[in-house]
Amino acid sequence: MDQNRGLSVTQPANSLSRLLVWGGYALVLVLAPLLLTSSLSQSLLSQIGIAIIVCLSYNLLLGQGGMVSFGHAVYSGMGAFLAMHTLNRVSGGMPLPVSLVPLVGGLASALLALLLGWVTTRRAGTSFAMITFGMGELIWAAALVLPGFFGGEGGVSGNRVAGSAPLGLSFGPQIQLYYLIAAYTWVCTALMYALTRTPLGRMLNAVRDNPERVAFIGYNPQRVRYMVFVIAAFFAGIAGGLSALNYEIVSNEVFSGSRSGAYLLFTFVGGSTLFVGPIIGAVLMVLAFGLLPGLTPAWLLYLGVIFVGMVMLAPGGVAALALAAWRMAGQGTWARQWAPRLLMLAALVIAASAFVTGVEMVYHLQQSDVSGPMLSMMGLTLDTRSPVSWIGCAVVGMSGLALWLAGQRWLAQEGRV
Repeated sequence: MDQNRGLSVTQPANSLSRLLVWGGYALVLVLAPLLLTSSLSQSLLSQIGIAIIVCLSYNLLLGQGGMVSFGHAVYSGMGAFLAMHTLNRVSGGMPLPVSLVPLVGGLASALLALLLGWVTTRRAGTSFAMITFGMGELIWAAALVLPGFFGGEGGVSGNRVAGSAPLGLSFGPQIQLYYLIAAYTWVCTALMYALTRTPLGRMLNAVRDNPERVAFIGYNPQRVRYMVFVIAAFFAGIAGGLSALNYEIVSNEVFSGSRSGAYLLFTFVGGSTLFVGPIIGAVLMVLAFGLLPGLTPAWLLYLGVIFVGMVMLAPGGVAALALAAWRMAGQGTWARQWAPRLLMLAALVIAASAFVTGVEMVYHLQQSDVSGPMLSMMGLTLDTRSPVSWIGCAVVGMSGLALWLAGQRWLAQEGRV
């Protein structure tokens, strides 16, 4: 009797929490362009929606299956090309709504994964990673030597304002296209989350953790990896199709290794161990690639340093850090540890400021013949040719490091109390 009563209370509570989470997620997608009304903001929001789908699809391989892929851009790219060719057919009279074009990209990528995935998933670990890298380079090279389909260096372009306009939606205005992307984002997120809760998703976790035991109980680990590989390619193809509608041009760059590397980097930084992690990583990826290049020429260096720092200090990613902080707050740990953690945060800001200043001084010094030796940085004017600026930067950086070490010792003492 007591057990049944406990279930009757817990299950509605879980259902209510899920309803609130998914309802809140939908509300954010709906309200975001109403609060951020500039054209740049709506363009970034559209890119974020596309990035969420592709990063979640990549995490089906990385986080759920333990498969590090260096060629996931092949499937998002192939989806983009097939969607663009379909869009051009729609412009020529094909009776297909533009809103369904991304599904064509998803199906095309799934078909490609059916062909390539059987070979790719026969191995796991490093072998899988190298095979995906080779497949990616192969498709990228094919895009250059088959200009009839891939358009050569100029790529393939199209016009998303094509065909009929049901309910007056031509998807010409960015706001209309955003809501189409938002709808796909919500549905794809829900479907991928549901997949992780199915027997296939649980078996994928088992293959990730102990493939030998999975084989021992009668399941084929390669078949499980293959099935999920095709599903991940399908969702990546949908993201590619949405990207084709968003940019109205697709080039061979969509197959590049740097794009696959970006999916890996930001999925890991967001947190591959939690479902929400790739969503955070997708937001960070769009902001990084959309804003950082205009702020500093050293933005790729900063991304590399952030990735190395996350691997060393927080391998669970941003999502795991946020979850740990939430749990500590619920347990009351922050009440006695807030002072040393605040000191460590201040030390991190100080050290990072010194590092950024030093990097910017190096880049500015290389261009001092054109832009002059003076650099305006964080409200200060620094002479990049003066030893005082470099010594001051080093002193600030060492001070931040010393404060960090002091904060660590203080935190260790508080933890023993």
